[in-house]
Amino acid sequence: MNQADALDLVQLAIWCVITASGPAVLAAMVVGIVIALLQALTQVQEITLTFVPKIITIFLVASATAPFIGSVIFTFSEQLYQRIETGF
Repeated sequence: MNQADALDLVQLAIWCVITASGPAVLAAMVVGIVIALLQALTQVQEITLTFVPKIITIFLVASATAPFIGSVIFTFSEQLYQRIETGF
């Protein structure tokens, strides 16, 4: 295993994390922007108003996209084990 192989594995791992976490992060960002806009319009600065909807949204999106997240992680694991099997 040389540096190019190690960098390729790190790149695949980072891409796997970004792809798997993308839907939940995107949903949390949208909910955060909507709540921030709501707080700016109403001038209600309650800290729990931002966290509770984000947590609920992340839980629902993660539950809905669990098969996608599992397939992304499975594909990465399969590629990793295949490289180990063939000796990189």
